[in-house]
Parts: sequence; C-alpha cells; structure tokens
Amino acid sequence: MPDSNFIDYVKIYCASGHGGAGSVHLHRAKYIPKGGPDGGDGGRGGHIILRANPQFWTLIHLKYRKHIKADDGEKGGAANCRGKNGTDIYLDVPVGTVVKDAETSDTLFELVEPGEERILCKGGRGGLGNSNFKSATQQTPRFAQPGEDGQEGVYVLELKLLADVGLVGFPNAGKSTLLSSITAAKPKIASYAFTTLEPNLGIVSYHDGKSFVMADIPGIIEGAHEGKGIGIRFLRHIERNSVLLFMVSVEEEDISSAYKTLLNELKMYNPELLTKQRVLAVTKCDLIDKDIEKDIARHLPRKIPHVFISSSTGEGLAELKNVLWEALQQ
Repeated sequence: MPDSNFIDYVKIYCASGHGGAGSVHLHRAKYIPKGGPDGGDGGRGGHIILRANPQFWTLIHLKYRKHIKADDGEKGGAANCRGKNGTDIYLDVPVGTVVKDAETSDTLFELVEPGEERILCKGGRGGLGNSNFKSATQQTPRFAQPGEDGQEGVYVLELKLLADVGLVGFPNAGKSTLLSSITAAKPKIASYAFTTLEPNLGIVSYHDGKSFVMADIPGIIEGAHEGKGIGIRFLRHIERNSVLLFMVSVEEEDISSAYKTLLNELKMYNPELLTKQRVLAVTKCDLIDKDIEKDIARHLPRKIPHVFISSSTGEGLAELKNVLWEALQQ
C-alpha cells in the first residue's frame, strides 16, 4: 500500500534548552578600584511549544522530524548584562491533537482551540549572576548559579478529527458514497471492502448558510475492538463527534442485528461513545420497493430516528440532513 499523506500518529523526542550560567565578574573602571560584583544572569533555555493550527489536517510534517532540540540560553555578561534567551521552537499541529507521554501513555493535554498554545518542554531557567549574592558580609562574591537543565522526553502525538457527525458502518455500507453525495469531498469509492483506508472530512451545506462537518472513517467489522480489520485504529476520530450516524445497507439479512453489532463494537472500544446522539441510515434503498421498506421499518430500533436513503438517486438525503441538524441542536 503506498504511503498516505494522512498521518494521525507520530512519536517524537523533544528537548528544551538549558539555562545559561550566571556570570562571575567584578566591576573594574578608572577611578573605581573596587566596583563590586556586576555579573549578569544567564538567559532562559528555549521552550518547545505546540500550537494548534487550523490550516493543518495531518501530522505528516512531524513524521520525519523525530528529534527536536531547542537552543540553550547564553551565559550572563559583565555590567549586569543578561544572557540571551534560547530561541523557542513552535510546532504547528492540527486542531484536535492529543499529547501523551510515550512511556506511561498518560495524556498530558489536548489542543482543541485554533491558535491554542501549550509548552511541551519548558526551557531551563538561567542562573543568577554574582551581583545577586552580594551582602554586607560578602561584598565580593566570586560565585554564581549554573543554569537549570532543560526538559526532555519522548512524546506521542495523536490526532482526533473534530467533526460534528461521524459515519459508522460496516465496509461497503455506502459511507464514502454518502459523503461524496452531500459534500464536496471526493473519497475513493469502489465495490470492495475497505476501500476507505483513512478518514475523510466533508462540509455539509444546510439551509440559510448553515453547515456542519461530517467524518467518514474506514469500515468496522465484528471483533474490531479486538483488533480485527482496520476500523478500530480510526475509532478515536469519532470520539469528539456530536452525532454518530450508523449506516446499514438493506443488503444485510437483519438490519437491527447489524446495528446492534456496530453499537457493541463501540461499547467495547469506549462506552462513552454510547452517550452521543445517534441516527440510523438504511442505505441503498433504491434496491427495494416501498412495501419492503415499510416491513423493514417495523423491525428497526424505536429509540433512535431512522432514515431510508439512496446516495445514488438522492432519495432521503434532504430528510437525512434535517434529522442530523435536529440531532446536532440537542
């Protein structure tokens, strides 16, 4: 399989800069034989800062940048001159990036607002110069503080896409076809399973200039929570969705059972996903007549709204938009 531009997981080593050492210096000038200490403080080491950039949608720019090191602060100088701070390094990441400690897998923070900045590795403080240590009993201190060491560590960056509606379904259920029908997205579409190998985003236009974002992820199969198939790897992308749109084809022998299977896979992966608003779309309804459609509707789950749609003919798509919009308002 060729390399994809969509990278949602990277592991990087980061090290901030060390603080500069304080200066040990005694002032000397004409007619001032005993000027006293005037050693300046050292500069701060450079930070490693993550910044959420809405123009980024993948972590591919960090895939080949495994080691990131900020500059050290400069040491202090004479005449109480402070050393120059190390240059901070800004790493732009997509909105929705989760940062974890690679050793413990603990989540450190998430960047969910455009322009949000968080310090990943804080630069070491600069040491104090000897001018800070003069006193009545110690008028010419000949020592200063060394700079603090910077921070370092190995971190995992994971991307969780921010979308309003997430599409959940078995492979070849028509998720990508729906996305291409009601948005300008152009995902790969074919009649074989696992055509979609990476998430796709599209913007659905609604009435009066309103819109919402829809995310299509690779299909889920039974046993996905145990690692079967490829959909489990991308399930984290729907954790932030407000509404889950379950898509089941009319070609399934038991649509209600297929829906419950999908629901169970989400429950096994993360039970909190079941607290989200749900809508059921029965796809490819152009393959059946209205009598069969009515018979199927009688056996569908009662607690969630359902819509019969056909992405190829456009049937039910307007109604689906209305149902999804109503779910998003709840």
